[in-house]
Amino acid sequence: MLHPTIEELTQGKYNRYELALAAARCARLVTDEYVRQHDAAERAQTGNKETDRPINTLIDRELRDEKAVQVAVRRIYRGEYVIDENAEAPAEESADAE
Repeated sequence: MLHPTIEELTQGKYNRYELALAAARCARLVTDEYVRQHDAAERAQTGNKETDRPINTLIDRELRDEKAVQVAVRRIYRGEYVIDENAEAPAEESADAE
């Protein structure tokens, strides 16, 4: 059985569609955060193989070792990412709907 369950994530307030959208948006933020950390780690490298630490050690373990959707679901469950039911769709999603 998967943990957390859909019922635990939705808390009776959201449907599965809203949960899927929120998880996708949060996963995008997680991916962007990983890319930022990876770029910063690459810039920190001096080119000296003896003194430079591997890039992976400079990136947050949660972002480096787990898939973005897993991290997103965990953040939703812990309340670090809040589902805003009044939020409008981003411009590119709105344009696709027309």
